[in-house]
Amino acid sequence: MSTMIRGVAASPPRRSAIGRREIASGLIWLLLLLVPLWLPAIGGYTDLATRILIYGMAATGLNLLLGQTGGLSFGHAAYFGLGTYGTGLFLIHVVPSLPLAIIAGTLLGGIAAVLVGPMVMKRRGIYFSMITIAFGQMFYFVAVRWNGLTGGEDGLTGFSRVPLHIGSRSVALGSTGYYYLVFGLFALVMLVVWQILRSPLGHGFVAARENATRLRFLGVAVERQIWASFAISGFIVGLAGSLDSLLVNFTSPANFQWQLSGEFVVMCVLGGMRSFWGPFLGAVIFIGAQDYLSSVTQNWMSLIGLIFVLSVLFFPNGLLGFIRGRARA
Repeated sequence: MSTMIRGVAASPPRRSAIGRREIASGLIWLLLLLVPLWLPAIGGYTDLATRILIYGMAATGLNLLLGQTGGLSFGHAAYFGLGTYGTGLFLIHVVPSLPLAIIAGTLLGGIAAVLVGPMVMKRRGIYFSMITIAFGQMFYFVAVRWNGLTGGEDGLTGFSRVPLHIGSRSVALGSTGYYYLVFGLFALVMLVVWQILRSPLGHGFVAARENATRLRFLGVAVERQIWASFAISGFIVGLAGSLDSLLVNFTSPANFQWQLSGEFVVMCVLGGMRSFWGPFLGAVIFIGAQDYLSSVTQNWMSLIGLIFVLSVLFFPNGLLGFIRGRARA
């Protein structure tokens, strides 16, 4: 009887918590939808919001591997960079079609992750991280040395956003138009990730993170779970890279470097690796701080490093984890 009473007493707060979560998510989507209206009023600009969405998408893709599956990758910039080059090269050498170019960049980054996955899925801990760095740097040196195709250290130019053709209409994508294109793809990615996390596959990712040994005793192929997580995250990061190249109409080997992978990891840690919105919140903090601090001081990287250190010291579960802990308290 006492157990039933405790269960009944505990259920209303749970429903209340779920309600608050849904309201908070709805407010986030509403704010993102209206960004071109309110962001300029506080001194921002639409391209900054677009960049936050792109990097939030990349961090969410990485977090599927990092926060949900427990694999720390410092090489995911490779799939971001492949997405940028795939889109740019498609527009230059194949056909000036925006949807096909985005698909090409996404496929190039995702297929590379599928091929690399079997070579990293059996490694754990520091060895997993080191081998992902090695593959990332390999792609970096290919981009630097293959001057005839990639432009070498000067980067790839000569492509730009082309109008989006919808039936017989041609829609030019300016700053606001491109923001809403990225917003639509960001929403699609978040929906896919949400469905994955609620599916048996997503529960398998979490189980592989928590106790891989027990999962093996149950007859589950843990390595395949890691491979699947690695591949899906590669496709998402490749899509983010494709969109980033169209934002600036340029890409360079810098998009392959491990420092960019480290920035994605920082975004996940800042916002909270174990939460759905955490990586996006981390991207908002990181990109927002980077944009503001770089305009007021040349030592902006040191200040961002200080923000990260303070976050790890005082918010070990990320900012979103801290907020949730305070709400429960």
